[in-house]
Amino acid sequence: MSTAGQTTWDRDRVENVVFGVLRWVTIVVLTLVSAFPFYYMVLLSIRLIQDVQLSPGSIVVGPGEIAVGAYTEVLKSVDDGGQGFVRLILVSSAVAVATVIVTLAVSIPGAYAVTRLRFFGRRQVDALFLAVYLFPAIVLAIPLFVVLSRLELRGSLFALVFVYVAQTVPVTLYMLRNYFDTIPVSLEEAAQIDGNGRLGVIWRVSLPLSRPALAATALYVFMIAWNEYLFALLFLVERRDRWTVSLGLSQLAGTIEIPTTVLMAGSVLLTAPIVALFFAGERLLVEGLTGGAEKG
Repeated sequence: MSTAGQTTWDRDRVENVVFGVLRWVTIVVLTLVSAFPFYYMVLLSIRLIQDVQLSPGSIVVGPGEIAVGAYTEVLKSVDDGGQGFVRLILVSSAVAVATVIVTLAVSIPGAYAVTRLRFFGRRQVDALFLAVYLFPAIVLAIPLFVVLSRLELRGSLFALVFVYVAQTVPVTLYMLRNYFDTIPVSLEEAAQIDGNGRLGVIWRVSLPLSRPALAATALYVFMIAWNEYLFALLFLVERRDRWTVSLGLSQLAGTIEIPTTVLMAGSVLLTAPIVALFFAGERLLVEGLTGGAEKG
């Protein structure tokens, strides 16, 4: 018995040591694979173009080799000889924030209704959410282009926000619906006994308990609106003063006159806000994405 117990203990100890080492090796490898492209992009953006041409594969830069000229050129206005990314970032921020606000304003009552109210076809609504979302964007591009052109809304930021809302509402409804399912009905019933109507229950009970899901949904919608390119190109290509940052970046990538360092600086400016938002709301994002996995 003692020999068998000793063998089991030794095997468990070996397995714990081996899997402990493999866990950290896996974490380090995945971190390097994920972070290196972004690191190299930042590295190229802070080097002089002649240094990049001489040693493009260098992954280390000394303090004396750091230059911010690429960022200066990207951020300067077009009238001053730059690329005007400040205006592009402001336009993209306005469009993304407006999309988040309108999407949540539509999705919250919609998801709550599907979760708590009983009506004909309720079971089919869930499938409809995902069915609409599964349509490729290119399939919707031509009909939307025709409709908005006839309404004389092409080139309007309002039309772009409308398209983004239509694109994001189905999946946000599905995400919020799963999270509302985890909120105990007894809490809402207690609020109704205290004299709250449906809107009061949503405002005082459902929304405070759903903050992780709301944060995850808002970040998801913001990322879509911030990075989207196809519809922005389709509706804003003729209105350069209303271009988003993704259109501005595609302009940098489409010409040989723009140095690689300037292109990388623009890429960093496009990526950095999303990375910052992700790390700022990481805890809420994880809770929101996993909160609907099981019912509470």
